[in-house]
Amino acid sequence: MKEEIHSFLNYLTVEKGYSGNTIAAYQNDLNGLVGFAEKEAARSGLMPSWTNFNRQGMLSHMLDLKERGYVPTTVARKVATAKSFFGFLKAEGTITADPTENMSSPSVGKSLPKPISISQVRSLLDQPAKLNTPEAKRDAAMLQLLYASGMRISELVSLALADVNTGEGFVRCFGKGHKERLVPIHEQAARVVQEYIDETRPRMVHHKEETALFLNPRGDRLTRQGFWQKLKEYAKSAGLDVQISPHTLRHSFATHMLSGGADLRAVQELLGHANISTTQVYTHLTSEHVRRTYDKSHPRAK
Repeated sequence: MKEEIHSFLNYLTVEKGYSGNTIAAYQNDLNGLVGFAEKEAARSGLMPSWTNFNRQGMLSHMLDLKERGYVPTTVARKVATAKSFFGFLKAEGTITADPTENMSSPSVGKSLPKPISISQVRSLLDQPAKLNTPEAKRDAAMLQLLYASGMRISELVSLALADVNTGEGFVRCFGKGHKERLVPIHEQAARVVQEYIDETRPRMVHHKEETALFLNPRGDRLTRQGFWQKLKEYAKSAGLDVQISPHTLRHSFATHMLSGGADLRAVQELLGHANISTTQVYTHLTSEHVRRTYDKSHPRAK
């Protein structure tokens, strides 16, 4: 059961870009949950597993927290953590039923994603060219593709060679729930990716049967953690004094598209959001930018 927690925390770190303190809070909540679930399984004579942890078990956990004196805000946070965790497990196919589905919990508010500016993106994308290595050429292709498409990092590292059509300018990727979508990419990104495919990938592949698009030095599929580590190094060399994660480029893609006049529905499709309400969070960012520009520029607003 702890293996699934580790995968979830890794997802929050790499894809969501959560801080170390936030990850520690999630881990603390989930350690309490797994401890309770294991005790419940032992009491019921069942094998400890998340598939055996049902809605009644979750309600019992909430009651246990209240009886142990946790304040309502702490209980609400722990329930929110559980809802995120089980939502992740269901999306990954680990469980078929979410024990927290339709379970109410107080709203805790959602922080807005933090994009970086277009000039910061440009600086970040320029960093791999300073290194003349196969890995740097791979990283250049990955960064270009990530910002050109707005893909999730999990979608990027899962790409197969056959998923990319640089001639037509699109990429086939599989999002949450294994939903397939075609994402267009611009000519510059397509060119960098094709150069990697033609010139660099053949030097990195060790086994002819390997289908992964992006490879590590051992010739295996590059992991999310591997790319995230490289991204942090490029952000540092670019002098970016903000916290960077692969999800930062996804946030920036969406924000810059909307700022440039893209239709909200189109951005929803590109990002692979099931609900447009998820995409609408980016309109707050562009609205904030408009407000700052207004306050700075209007003669009566100064």
